[in-house]
Amino acid sequence: MLVEWLSAVAAAGGTAVVQAADTDMWVSVRQRVAHVLGHDDPGRERTELMRLDLTATDLASLAPGEAALIRARQEASWTARFEMLLESLGEAERERVACELNDIADQARHASVGGVPRNVFRGPSSTA
Repeated sequence: MLVEWLSAVAAAGGTAVVQAADTDMWVSVRQRVAHVLGHDDPGRERTELMRLDLTATDLASLAPGEAALIRARQEASWTARFEMLLESLGEAERERVACELNDIADQARHASVGGVPRNVFRGPSSTA
């Protein structure tokens, strides 16, 4: 079982993935998360990139009534992935990964507060 501060780090990482998904920081956050979860294995990193792309796609296609539920599910899913990773590591590696997740969370927080959402075309529009 993870100590409380590591659970908080995992939760911050899960939130970071969801927060960054529709911002200009997504490319960077996506790459960093895949690297952390891939654990220096290019095949695992590619798999994580695909999972992250599915998350971004799910979040981009939300209907207004389901947004909160889907975002919460995605956050919980990524939090669980980060918790499992942290539990599997030795103490020194766990601390290094926790620091990296904190940095990623800070980056995503900055993107959601002061960042610029990506321009995404979602249907007909008119400029008059």
